Amino acid sequence: MTRAQAERKGRQAERIAGWWLRLKGWQIIGRRMRTPAGEVDLVARRGAMIAFVEVKARATAAELDLAIDERRLARVAAAAEILWYDLAKPGDDMRIDVILLAPGRAPRHLANVWHGG
Repeated sequence: MTRAQAERKGRQAERIAGWWLRLKGWQIIGRRMRTPAGEVDLVARRGAMIAFVEVKARATAAELDLAIDERRLARVAAAAEILWYDLAKPGDDMRIDVILLAPGRAPRHLANVWHGG
């Protein structure tokens, strides 16, 4: 797969994840937000909760189990800490979520996956 194909696949996965979150009552407040610590694919808000979401798509459901690791989550968490100051309102809380996508399967939304490594 070329870099351009991977980029298109990633953007498509993020669009699907965004729709999934909106169907669950979340408002997307950021996409591909870059910081010196890393990038957050999606940032979503529902009430006083802000979710910093890593999106992963793989060709098969079996590959999804290996799609996310501690190092990647630590980068998302570090980026979320930076973004928090611009996005949060008084009383807000935050969490790190992951959405896993594979063809022919409903998105798998893993909520609050980071507890500080």
